[in-house]
Amino acid sequence: MLVSTKDMLKKAKENKFAIPSANFVDQISVKAHIKTAEEMGLPLILSYAQAHCVYQDIEEAALLGHFYIKKAQIPVALHLDHGMDLSFIKKAIELGFTSVMIDASQQELKGNIAMTQEVVKFAHKNNVVVEAEIGHVGTGKNVGQSETDTNDDSIYTTVEEAEKLVQESGIDSLAVSIGTAHGLYKGTPKINFERLKELSENIAIPLVLHGGSSSGDKNLEKCALGGIAKINIYTDFVVNAYDNLKQNTTNNYFDVKNLLLKGMISTLKHYYKVFHTQPL
Repeated sequence: MLVSTKDMLKKAKENKFAIPSANFVDQISVKAHIKTAEEMGLPLILSYAQAHCVYQDIEEAALLGHFYIKKAQIPVALHLDHGMDLSFIKKAIELGFTSVMIDASQQELKGNIAMTQEVVKFAHKNNVVVEAEIGHVGTGKNVGQSETDTNDDSIYTTVEEAEKLVQESGIDSLAVSIGTAHGLYKGTPKINFERLKELSENIAIPLVLHGGSSSGDKNLEKCALGGIAKINIYTDFVVNAYDNLKQNTTNNYFDVKNLLLKGMISTLKHYYKVFHTQPL
């Protein structure tokens, strides 16, 4: 069933678990994510990133999402991940996305707030919830072992700026930067759990962690139990799907699709356990 992220993230925050935000880029990935959620009887945030329009355009993503979500018996939110501009976000809302993210995190705080306010005004008028980001979760292609030794462009979230963005924008959830990065790591990142504790204690709305893939099970479990209500996963799905294909020999097109599907299913099952996700 199609739902909003608002209630599911509120319950996750209250009960100290995280819900996976699983990015999909095609029919195989959307089927894998919903099939897994159904089998486990757990909620799901089905996410489509604006950057992935090179693989499937937003109209196709909306059609696929709605088609499979309507058949599901568990609560599923259709979420726009990393919306970069107002026009694209408006299009997502018009196509039936129940949750949108505005990523203005690379701007100065004033610009971030102004852009986020615009999105919130339009989205809330259409009963759609909004996630924003403060600080900046960069790209982790060359991320090192420690927080101070990263080679990405991450900017860590401060409590003061987070409070200001939340108060002035009216957002429903907040993505924070505490040591993870998008993409692949050279090692396991060092998460700033002290910063997470400060943010969790001072920010009333649910917190979100981007760059969950390969961030370390212990790290992610601690985040889920320590105040993060939504954790984004993408890279691990495509990496593990391809690994599963490589480990099995086939010359059949349909077997290939099934191997990719199974690789993604095992990944989401794993993270549901790591995140301590509970039924709603």
